[in-house]
Amino acid sequence: MDRTISVNSLPGERLISLVIPCYNEARSLRSTATRIVEAFRSQDIKLELVLVDNGSTDDTGKIIDELMAEGLPIVKVTVKLNRGYGHGILSGLNKCTGEYAGFLCADSQVDAADVARVAEIALNSQTPKLVKVRRRFRMDGLNRKLISIFYNALANLVFGGLHSIDINGNPKILPREYLQRMQLRSKDWFLDPEVMIKTKKLGLPVYEFNVLGQMRAEGLSHVRGSAMWEFFKNLMRYRFDSDLVRVSPRTKNYQAESKNGFTNE
Repeated sequence: MDRTISVNSLPGERLISLVIPCYNEARSLRSTATRIVEAFRSQDIKLELVLVDNGSTDDTGKIIDELMAEGLPIVKVTVKLNRGYGHGILSGLNKCTGEYAGFLCADSQVDAADVARVAEIALNSQTPKLVKVRRRFRMDGLNRKLISIFYNALANLVFGGLHSIDINGNPKILPREYLQRMQLRSKDWFLDPEVMIKTKKLGLPVYEFNVLGQMRAEGLSHVRGSAMWEFFKNLMRYRFDSDLVRVSPRTKNYQAESKNGFTNE
């Protein structure tokens, strides 16, 4: 069961909703959240920051409550039992009210100013598109860099080009209607590739730009070695099962007809 505390915002406002799944991020969350809020304020971009306590066993939920009490534009979602990165994001997306929505990891590996820049480009775009970062300059070891190259090359090969060389790079921000139409369902780390696959399926252009990947601020990485094997299995499933890549058609009153487009039961 999710518990949500809402902010004063009306559906349909020119607002950016940004979801951050937080699993045991008590040590870094305050810094991450305040920097993002300040970066958006400096660009005069209205923000709804959806922080998901994704089954944490530390004080993550308490930190979110404190930030809300301080008046930050935060929506809290509580997931009692951690069911994966993707599940946390889907839980947060269900609560978004902005015209544009997206998601970001809680590890502060993308500078807050770059996060705000993604939002600014999305808002000012003449036509709908997915806007994201490309972490071309990452402070990773050689092994992780080689895995990343293989990961991205394989995904682009299997799906005939996803218009990205950093599929997991986020934030990813796009009109919320398109996220709803994707009918996202991945509860694990495959959510990022699923978004890119369905972006192509919808014919939505991708705009990505280079950023410097920062060192993780605090806490531990929650990506396991088994994630690569799960990625490969999911890639094959999405390649050969047409039901998994199905998207909703656009209708004139789509947003009014669809409560949400996210599967997180």
